[in-house]
Amino acid sequence: MTDLSKLMALPGAQAAFVMNDRGELQQHELRNGSPLNESALDLLAHMCVANNAIATMQARGWEANSGSKGFYPINGFTLIGMEWSAITSGNLGVVVGNSGADYEGAYAALVELGGAG
Repeated sequence: MTDLSKLMALPGAQAAFVMNDRGELQQHELRNGSPLNESALDLLAHMCVANNAIATMQARGWEANSGSKGFYPINGFTLIGMEWSAITSGNLGVVVGNSGADYEGAYAALVELGGAG
């Protein structure tokens, strides 16, 4: 099991989660009073995996057709919402409130815990 406490210590963290390559929620932690729940995190994890797959396809296609390099591999995905953002790297994710969010710090913590680097 992954120790999600480092992610939950990030400013404004609402939730931290681990998903498998199919987007199935494997482990999670929710902040008390968070508007999120396990069902929402499961859907979010599936959406993150789907968007990583699409971004990977686009990056590989762009490199193959343009001759440009450096777009692949895709290591993470960020969904920026109105009030909160979901940040992923590999199979790890964290949801943070946008007010005072530290995106670079979140990516660093995700990579430190074993996310894609």
